[in-house]
Amino acid sequence: MLLWLAELLAKDVRAFNVFGYLTLRAVLACMTALLISFVVGPRMIAWLTRMKIGQSVRDDGPQTHLAKAGTPTMGGALIIVAIAVTTLLWGDLENRFVWVVLLVMVGFGAIGWVDDYRKVVYRNPKGLSARGKFLAQSVIGLVAAVYLAFAVSAPDTAQSFRLLAEWVGSGFSGALSPKADLIVPFFKSMSYPLGVWGFIVLSWFVIVGTSNAVNLTDGLDGLAIMPTVMVGAALGVFAYVSGNAIFARYLQFPVIPGAGELAVICGAIAGAGLGFLWFNAYPAEVFMGDVGALSLGAGLGAIAVVVRQEIVLFIMGGVFVVETLSVIVQVASFKLTGKRVFRMAPIHHHYELKGWKENQVVVRFWIITMLLVLFGLSTLKLR
Repeated sequence: MLLWLAELLAKDVRAFNVFGYLTLRAVLACMTALLISFVVGPRMIAWLTRMKIGQSVRDDGPQTHLAKAGTPTMGGALIIVAIAVTTLLWGDLENRFVWVVLLVMVGFGAIGWVDDYRKVVYRNPKGLSARGKFLAQSVIGLVAAVYLAFAVSAPDTAQSFRLLAEWVGSGFSGALSPKADLIVPFFKSMSYPLGVWGFIVLSWFVIVGTSNAVNLTDGLDGLAIMPTVMVGAALGVFAYVSGNAIFARYLQFPVIPGAGELAVICGAIAGAGLGFLWFNAYPAEVFMGDVGALSLGAGLGAIAVVVRQEIVLFIMGGVFVVETLSVIVQVASFKLTGKRVFRMAPIHHHYELKGWKENQVVVRFWIITMLLVLFGLSTLKLR
């Protein structure tokens, strides 16, 4: 919206051309989302408190968590609002990838909202059924994956739908552009051709999997949001490179026309996340709930799919991956052997029960994420 206004004013005042620079708009998006969080945050927390939308705490976990009962939750709505408003202000609203990522985030956020609402308002501890929740996530993830399979391979929306029509007309067979191949980091020319079905399955897995991984990590004050900020900012770098033909060819990345605009959303994610952390840092004044965790995870997954960095996302989001694997291992071990591998899953609770203080767990996981993000960024040049 502001980009359109700047372009209009630039016809008479050349100084407004500066807003055409993607890097400037990414920084402004970060600052705008941060400001929105600071302004709206206290009011939203006060409203959630008045409405008695508070967190329920399990009595079988760390005893220190019992004091958190009643802390306002569903604060992730603040993150979604900040990201959406900021993107609409500073993003190119004609960009197809911007709308895909925004719709994916809003869709997953809506699922989380319904789940949280049933838990805290209707006092239903189960919220949405696991089957219903997963089905809703799968539908949104599948629609996004099918569209992105052809959007990544085509320079514009019209060509994307043309490729889709050709694929359907051919009996659901055919190959995609090399741009849609799975890129293996640290190797100059190593990529794996996925085909349409392979791309769809991988993209669905990345979007839905990352969404749930972030949700599983969101168990301590500030634990999930800061890694999300760091990974989101790093993906913004990859988005900028993928959308810039000169940088992409120099660094031997596929050129994805329009992908660079996702740097604005990544900036908004970073700003909104930092703004939320202001209130979510220990001791938390508000929790993000499923509405925030599911939305942010799905957004990161969708961005990684567009810029063809699924493996790098796996590396940089290593904390999310380990948290998810700890739950899988714990459940599988208990069902198969009747024994638990960890004292409690996800793994951050395991370390709490071992004697680590909550803020120690959080900061140490932040440090690990920072190292992993730097390692992921090194793949820009090391290949």
